[in-house]
Amino acid sequence: MNARKIPKTDSIEELARFWDTHDLTDFEDQLEDISEPVFERKRETVIPVRLRRHEVEAVKRVAKTRGVREAALLRQVGSGEAPRRQVVSPGHDRLPDFSPKG
Repeated sequence: MNARKIPKTDSIEELARFWDTHDLTDFEDQLEDISEPVFERKRETVIPVRLRRHEVEAVKRVAKTRGVREAALLRQVGSGEAPRRQVVSPGHDRLPDFSPKG
């Protein structure tokens, strides 16, 4: 009987490291059949974006005006669905232009 146990984790990286150094046949008594996927790919990728305070406030104001969340507004801008530039308030407060150049 094997004294080692398969790690109980949701980390694909941790499991990959474990199986890189262990043989599956040493753990056959711990395996079980499953009917549904254990890991599902996320459909979205998170990209950290640093914005100045006035840019954050502009995104919040426009999103509120349109009745959408900030993330939805930025996806619209990034995909070209939103106007390229829109004056949000007097002065320099505008949504950035994320459209492809060229």
